[in-house]
Amino acid sequence: MLTTFASFYERVVIRHPAAVLVGLALILAAMALGIPRFKLDASSDSLTLESDRALDYFREITSRYNSGDILVVTYKPDEELFSDPSLNRLESLRDDLLAVQGVEGATSILDVPMLYSPPLSFRDLSDELPRLRDESVDKQLAQQEFHSNPIYKDTLVGPDNQTTAILLNLTINHELLNMVRERDALYIERRNDELDAQEAQRLEQLETEYLEARTLSAQKDTERVQAIRDIVAGYESGADMFVGGATMITSDMISFIKSDLVTFGIGILAFIVFTLILIFRHPKLVLLPLCTCVVTAAMMLGLLGWLDWRLTVISSNFVSLLLIITMAITIHLVVRYQENCRVESDQPQSRLVMDTVSQMGRPCFYTAITTIVAFVSLVVSDIRPVIDFGWMMTIGVAMALVVTFLLVPAGLLVMGGIGKSNIGPEDPRYMSWLARQVLRFPTTILVVAAIVTAISFYGISLLKVENRFIDYFKDDTEIHQGMLVIDNQLGGTMSLDVVLNAPENWDDYLTEDTSSEGFDDDPFLDDFESFEEDPFGAEADESGNEASYWWNGSGFRTVEQYHDFLEAQPEIGKVTSIATMYKVARDLLGGELNDIELAFMRQSLSDELNDTLIEPYYDPELQQVRISTRVKESVQGLSRDELIQRVENFAEEELGIASENVQTTGLIVLYNNMLQSLFSSQIKTLGAVFFAIMIMFMVLFRSLLISVIAMIPNMLAAVVVLGIMGLAGIPLDIMTITIAAITVGMGVDHEIHYIHRFRHEYAQVKNYTEALKRSHRTIGRALLYTAITIIVGFSVLALSNFIPSIYFGLLASLAMVAATILSLMLLPRLLVLIKPFGKEEN
Repeated sequence: MLTTFASFYERVVIRHPAAVLVGLALILAAMALGIPRFKLDASSDSLTLESDRALDYFREITSRYNSGDILVVTYKPDEELFSDPSLNRLESLRDDLLAVQGVEGATSILDVPMLYSPPLSFRDLSDELPRLRDESVDKQLAQQEFHSNPIYKDTLVGPDNQTTAILLNLTINHELLNMVRERDALYIERRNDELDAQEAQRLEQLETEYLEARTLSAQKDTERVQAIRDIVAGYESGADMFVGGATMITSDMISFIKSDLVTFGIGILAFIVFTLILIFRHPKLVLLPLCTCVVTAAMMLGLLGWLDWRLTVISSNFVSLLLIITMAITIHLVVRYQENCRVESDQPQSRLVMDTVSQMGRPCFYTAITTIVAFVSLVVSDIRPVIDFGWMMTIGVAMALVVTFLLVPAGLLVMGGIGKSNIGPEDPRYMSWLARQVLRFPTTILVVAAIVTAISFYGISLLKVENRFIDYFKDDTEIHQGMLVIDNQLGGTMSLDVVLNAPENWDDYLTEDTSSEGFDDDPFLDDFESFEEDPFGAEADESGNEASYWWNGSGFRTVEQYHDFLEAQPEIGKVTSIATMYKVARDLLGGELNDIELAFMRQSLSDELNDTLIEPYYDPELQQVRISTRVKESVQGLSRDELIQRVENFAEEELGIASENVQTTGLIVLYNNMLQSLFSSQIKTLGAVFFAIMIMFMVLFRSLLISVIAMIPNMLAAVVVLGIMGLAGIPLDIMTITIAAITVGMGVDHEIHYIHRFRHEYAQVKNYTEALKRSHRTIGRALLYTAITIIVGFSVLALSNFIPSIYFGLLASLAMVAATILSLMLLPRLLVLIKPFGKEEN
């Protein structure tokens, strides 16, 4: 089989190298046409679990209460905030922002009704309400109201009384929400094998339509954010201003990913070229690996574009990783070619190239397969972007192997030989020195490895999955500074909603304590002498109380107690619910409200107050209450999971609300679900990786003992990287989740190449010590060159503005350092100690 394939390869590639290069050029041209179709994705789908029911619930609540995304524009003028010039500029800014397509409404200190400046009566609440710039409003009282009125507190004016915000309500795409909910429902049926042919056809149609609609929606979101930023830029003279919100975070993440793809893709190539020049010192040996990397990356990006397969935050470093892996394969080929040129200097170029391919074909094939297996194991994750990343790398590594074994040999044949002066040293002194150290300190190497393993396991025990969005961005970026201002001055950034449902048969819970005793002499009636109709209508029960579990004194007190608890949490900023209006009514009346007064209040509110304070937080038909909060992402030590548990436990333990009637939702919940799955996903992923690679080692080496020896440095490299993450306090997140699999995928390359060469050398000399020295001088040099190139390439990512990319680059470099040291010191030491190839001869 192998002989037949080798003969075919020689007839096609070795004898017709120019035709091979032309064929590759044509394929590259066809693939490259897909590059303009290549897209990025930072939507909620790319940051959530594969089958998270909380995502569907989030969409349901968003649609029901019309609680779409908001963008926050902060405004801190150099002049006094409430001066006429500042208010004039604020008004002009608001009007300009309202003109942006997709902005449905704007809320600022100029737009909200003034209820305490001076205090209004309930009769006034049904009329047109005064605004800040109306003559009837006392500006001094108004400034106090923005800090005392429960509606505006912690949301429109900061504690410094100088920072304000314009809240831009963005249009909700209900069509997109309905489409994705229908698609997800069909996904569930498919997982349960309940999908019929018609539904399967509908699902296929929905997937295409939703992807197109989401692409268009994301494009509009990006354009809207940019339009808002352009407007804000025109008002920045004389004021400190920032833009914030979930939509802007998404937009900025895409911008950072694009920047990293272009800037650091080019940067990594530049560093690779520099490294290759230092290593090989010959134009041909620099140009061929470089062309191989570029062709592989271009083909893969084109393929992703044609398939409309999108990069996410998790897979954003896919290109960098693919370049590195491709470079590693080409370096092994080039180093072996140099060695053959030195040993077989009298052979023609075609024989030298064919010998190089024959000698490196098997180890490179097995290293590629085991690397593919490492990445395929990522599909056991529950996180869709991690799954996609695994498949992308699987296809990418396969493509890198094929392109390398076509382009490099064909290129060497077309371009000619390299001359004896460029074949490299026969005995590199640094590799001989390293071999001597391995033989000189055998016990020390094993003891140090054991100590490092113990420390690493301790570090792994410190690993955590909690992090903050704000930590994804450097301190000097606009998004980081904007999130700080919004958190510290204007009530928080990310949404966390609590939804309370009335229990089943809630009518049985209505008691006599919600009566209207004392109603006759209640001064509240003075404002409603003309109110003669039954305020309860069809919803009134026989006792005259409104048939509602929540809209009564008991229900309001429960919601208010929960509302106050949420406000008291240090991680939570602004809280809004029906209790907000309840507090305002109590302030205006100067006392508690009974059920009759609550009914009158609901009937008397103007449409504006009802649309703002009631409908977004109360559904009488479902007897459901929504409490909306904003979480401060900048709080040190933020633990989303602990916060959510605390919020849910309070309802059950302190308020007596059954757990099935309390549901948390919002972006915080969705992201937390994904984070909490990371640890279990990491365990499943590593378990699958090690199991699969062990099987591959068994197939390759056909020896359990050799397979175990090969696994030890591989596993230890992953343990070291995870341990350092734990010791350094670097959390597992959407980027670092893949680092262990990447460590194993790259490290296994070293083990296979070294053991393959060691076995070959041992067969020649039948002496383990001499085989070690020879292996270090030959394959050890290629491993070192590969490691240097990879380490330098990944280190470039440290210059990114996106913190996860920095962590990824540094951790990948660290992984390569660990894998190289273990492959060139611990692995040979174990081979000499255990002697897996049989008894040596004197």
